[in-house]
Amino acid sequence: MINQELLVGTMVELADSLVDDFDVDELLNLLVGRSVEILDVTAAGLMLASPGGELRVVASSTEAMRVLELFEIQSEDGPCMDCFRSGKAVVSTDLNGDPRWPRFSPRAVAADFHSADAVPLRLRGTVIGALNLFRAELGGLATADVTAAQALADIATIAILQNRVAQEAKLLTEQLDHALNSRILIEQAKGILAERGQLDMAEAFSNLRSYARSHNLTLLVVAADVVRGRITEL
Repeated sequence: MINQELLVGTMVELADSLVDDFDVDELLNLLVGRSVEILDVTAAGLMLASPGGELRVVASSTEAMRVLELFEIQSEDGPCMDCFRSGKAVVSTDLNGDPRWPRFSPRAVAADFHSADAVPLRLRGTVIGALNLFRAELGGLATADVTAAQALADIATIAILQNRVAQEAKLLTEQLDHALNSRILIEQAKGILAERGQLDMAEAFSNLRSYARSHNLTLLVVAADVVRGRITEL
């Protein structure tokens, strides 16, 4: 039976965690651990698609779950793979008698998992992974458990996408800062050369660029050396 109190508490805790500089790995590991406590499952795990579209195991509640998920990815056979490909929930009430995954099912049963549910991590039609729920018992999850599982998967999706956006924004900011700082340095070097050689700014820049090309250096390196007085004749 679903633990409603823990579910609500987990939702609040996860929502509070979605702040600047949160640790996405810690959050996802918390999520799979709580999935086992909240839902009627033996083990839980999260698979996430890389930028190249390959699935990777990013969190598992047990080592046996992690090993089985790795096998599923390597063999490209199993409920989690089907869930990711289709973007729809996949259920197996009896893995031993399920003909859909001839390689995965025997390995799962050998690991003492006899039923499985997988729900997609998706947003507006884009599937980025799957939340995988394995049970030692036969039978599918109750409707309330499936609803809760999808809610947890949705939180994982938001966390992952928010983290990606934050990382991309950070990279963009760093690139802009670098470009601005580079421009300032180059302008400073141009000013020094113009004053030193009684040149206009266009001529100073031309000399700067010619020196960089003839010495196989970047414009920024040459500009920095001019500003720091390492290059006095140009």
